[in-house]
Amino acid sequence: MAVPNHNPPKGMESYDIGALSQEQQDKLNHFKIQTRLANEQYLREHPEVDCLLLGFLGDVLSQRPENIRDFAADWFTQPQLPSRIQVDLEKREKTLRDERFQQKL
Repeated sequence: MAVPNHNPPKGMESYDIGALSQEQQDKLNHFKIQTRLANEQYLREHPEVDCLLLGFLGDVLSQRPENIRDFAADWFTQPQLPSRIQVDLEKREKTLRDERFQQKL
């Protein structure tokens, strides 16, 4: 098993290395790995999540709203969002097809 990192992220308290037994640490590490794998699989099966995040973050960075909470609430409740995501998904699929085609050449 991997050895835990003893250096906490900047601004955080030090880790309590002795808080877990070796068995508990092993189970926690296994749980973390399984969770990451499940999350990755979910995101692969739902490309619309990627489109949502890319669209939202792109608009945040280009518009730089003063109140991010209000902006997010408005952005995720806009009536045209489902059609916008559908267009983005279609563009994404076309790009992937084109890339696969280019690789075969």
